[in-house]
Amino acid sequence: MENILENLNERQQKAVVAIDGPVLIIAGPGSGKTKVLTHRIAYIIDNKKINPTNILAVTFTNKAAQEMKSRVGTLLEKIAYTNNPESLKNPEDKFKIQNSKFKIPVIGTFHSICVRILRQEAELIGYKKEFTIYDDSDQQTVVKKIMKDLKISPEQFNPRAVLSHISNAKNELKDAEKFSNIADGYFEEQVSVVYNAYQKKLKEHNALDFDDLIMQVILLFLNNADILRKYQNKFQYVMVDEYQDTNYAQYKLVDLLSNAHRNLCVVGDDWQSIYKWRGADIRNILDFEKNYSEAKVILLEQNYRSTQTILDASYQIISRNVNRKEKKLWSEKETGEPIMIYEAADEKGEAEFIIAEIAKLTNKKINLKDIAILYRTNAQSRSIEEIFLKYALPYKIVGGIKFYLRKEIKDIIAYLRLIQNPNDLVSLERIINIPKRDLGQVTFKKVMTEIEKDNKNIIEALFSHNCENIPESKIKKIKNFAEIILKCQDKIESVKISELLSYLLKSINYEKHIKDGTDEGEKRWENVKELFSAVEKYDNLPAKENLKIFLEEIALATDLDKIDDTQDAVTLMTLHSAKGLEFDTVFIIGMEEGLLPHSRSIQEPSEMEEERRLCYVGITRAKRKVYLIYARIRKIYGSTQANMPSRFISDIPEKLAEFKREEYNYLGEDVIEVD
Repeated sequence: MENILENLNERQQKAVVAIDGPVLIIAGPGSGKTKVLTHRIAYIIDNKKINPTNILAVTFTNKAAQEMKSRVGTLLEKIAYTNNPESLKNPEDKFKIQNSKFKIPVIGTFHSICVRILRQEAELIGYKKEFTIYDDSDQQTVVKKIMKDLKISPEQFNPRAVLSHISNAKNELKDAEKFSNIADGYFEEQVSVVYNAYQKKLKEHNALDFDDLIMQVILLFLNNADILRKYQNKFQYVMVDEYQDTNYAQYKLVDLLSNAHRNLCVVGDDWQSIYKWRGADIRNILDFEKNYSEAKVILLEQNYRSTQTILDASYQIISRNVNRKEKKLWSEKETGEPIMIYEAADEKGEAEFIIAEIAKLTNKKINLKDIAILYRTNAQSRSIEEIFLKYALPYKIVGGIKFYLRKEIKDIIAYLRLIQNPNDLVSLERIINIPKRDLGQVTFKKVMTEIEKDNKNIIEALFSHNCENIPESKIKKIKNFAEIILKCQDKIESVKISELLSYLLKSINYEKHIKDGTDEGEKRWENVKELFSAVEKYDNLPAKENLKIFLEEIALATDLDKIDDTQDAVTLMTLHSAKGLEFDTVFIIGMEEGLLPHSRSIQEPSEMEEERRLCYVGITRAKRKVYLIYARIRKIYGSTQANMPSRFISDIPEKLAEFKREEYNYLGEDVIEVD
C-alpha cells in the first residue's frame, strides 16, 4: 500500500485513498490527474481486495483508455510482486503475476462501455445482439430516403440539420415521442416526423446510431429495474475522467450506475470546459456537491508542467469568470520567462514574426515538435502554412485538414484548374456534380464516351454535343455547367483572380450548397471566404497572367503537405484540439476581439466565459514560453478587418509580460521591431 502512494504529493495521496462515497477531484492542468486515477484504481484493488471487474473507469477517448489500461496493468503487476516477493523465485508464479495485469477494471469510453452492455441486453429493447452501428454517412442515407418518401424537401430541410436536431434530442434523452410532444414551430414539427420514421427504420435494420448507444442504455435501465440493479452491483466503484465535458445523457448514465453504492469519483477541471458547442454542460461539475451532498472535494493545485509566470498569467484571465470553482495553481519550477505579447502589422507580419522566433528557439536546441501554434478557427492557419512552405519549415496539423486539402477548398481549386485547363479530366470528374446536378458516375461515363468523338476541348464538347442515351434534363444541366466554365474562361482576360472567384461562386451558388444549417457548414463557408485572402496577392495582374502561377504554387503546397508523422515538425491546431497536450513553447495567434473572443460570443456572458476558458487552455499547454500575437489589420474571410486587441491580453499584468510591436512604414521602408 505504501508503494502505491510513493511519488505522490499530499493532495494526490488524499485523492487516492478517498475511495468511499462521492468524490470530486478538481485537477488543474499538469497536476497529474491520470496518475491519480490509475493509482486510485490500484489502491482500491489492493486495499479492498475487490475484483478488478467491479471497477468502472470512463474516459472520453480510446487513446486515454488505452493509456489508463497500460498504467493500471503496470501498477497491479508491481503490487503483485510487492505482496509476494517469493514469486520472483518461482517461474510459474512469476508467469501468473505477469499475466495478471490483463485482469484489470472495465476501462473505456462512454460509447464503448454502452456497446458492451447492449451486446448483452439488446433483446430487451427489441434489437438483436448483432446490431450494426451507423456512422454519419449511414445516417444521412437513411434520413434522405425517409425525407424522400415523406415528400419533405431536402432544400427546405437540410438532412444534416435535421440529423443535428435529432442528435441534440437524444443527448437530452428525448425520444421521438417526447420530441414530438414538445416540438416548437414548423421546422421542429417536420424534424419530429423524420425522427419517428428514422427510429423505426433503424430498428428495421437492427441498427443504432452513435447517440442511441447511450440513450438506449439509459432507457433500458429506467424500464428494467432488475437490469439496472445487475450493473449497479457489478460496478461498485465508478470513476469518470474529464467530467467537465459530460453532457446530460452521460451525467444520467453515471448517476444511475453509481446510485446504489454511491462510490462515484469524478475528475475534471471546470476551467477547462470548452465543448459547450457539442453538448457539454459545465453545470455537471459545478453542481456536483449539490447533486451529491456527502461528496468530498479535493483540489490538485500543484502543477508539474508550466512555469509560475505561465500559471499566474492564465489565472488572471480565468479569474474574471463568475461561474467557476476557485483554486490557485503553483509550481516548484522557476518563475520563468515573461509572456511575450506581440503586435503585428497584419497576418503576414504575424507569420514572419513566428518564423523568426522559431529560428531563435531552434538555435537554443528546442525541437520543432515541442512548438505549437494555436488559433481559434481553422481558417487562420492559411497565412501560417504559406510562410512555413515558403521557408520549407516542417509542420503538421492536428485536429483539422490542411487549408488547401479541405474538401471545400479542393472543390473550388478544381473549378479554377478546369478554367485554366479545360482538358483537366480529374478536376472535371471531381466537380461535375458539385453542387449537386444529378450527374452521377454512370452519366459521367456515358458523356465522356460520347464526347471522345469530338475534336474540341472537353468543356466545349460538353457545351455543344447532344449526347445519345442521356435524358434531355441531364443534357441541359451538363450544358449549363459547361457554359459557366466557358464564361469564366472569357473573363480571365479582363478580371482579377478574386473577381473571377467571386463570379464563379455566385454562378454555381456554392454558398447555398455549403451552408447547410449546421455549424460545420458555417465553418466550411468561412474557409471558402478565406480563399479570397489567399488569392489577393495575385491580383496585381489579370487572371490570365496570374491564375497559372497561383495554381502551380497550390500544387507545390499540396506536395509539401505530405510530412511523415515521425518528422520533427511544428504543430498547428485549433485551441479546442490542443486540450490535453503540452509543448515547450506555444504561440497563440489572432488575439483580437472577434477572433478570440469570437464574435459570436461577445454578447452572451456564458459564451464569453467559455472563450476565457479556451484562452486559459491554450496558455496552459506551454511548459516554458508563451507568445500571444495580435494584428492591427487582418485579411480573413475575404475582407480586411481592424479589430481591437483581445481583452484577454489586458487581463495580464505588465509585470508578467514583455511587449513588442511591429512598426510598419507605409512609405515602403523596411519593417522594424521596437520594444
